[in-house]
Amino acid sequence: MTDSEKMDLLLEKFTGMDDKVTSIDARVTNIDTRVAGIEKDTRDIKLIIENEIRVNIQRVAEGHLDLSRNLHDAMKPSNEIEMLAIKVRMLESDMREVKHKIS
Repeated sequence: MTDSEKMDLLLEKFTGMDDKVTSIDARVTNIDTRVAGIEKDTRDIKLIIENEIRVNIQRVAEGHLDLSRNLHDAMKPSNEIEMLAIKVRMLESDMREVKHKIS
């Protein structure tokens, strides 16, 4: 192989490598563009979460807490009635025992 042939072969390989580098550079540029878009979308999503979703969740939680308190307050008389009913049954049972002992 002559020097000229070697140079032609090297030039051919260099040209092929140059094409590959150009292709890789284009792909990297494309990836950079896509990553920038993803970063923007991520930033937008974070803002929505912070400004809208968190606030709405907090409102729902506060409403739930109020409902829970209201239910608890509404159940108080029912709980007191149940306790009174239990006490009445105990007293009735005690009175039966007393009547049985007296008779």
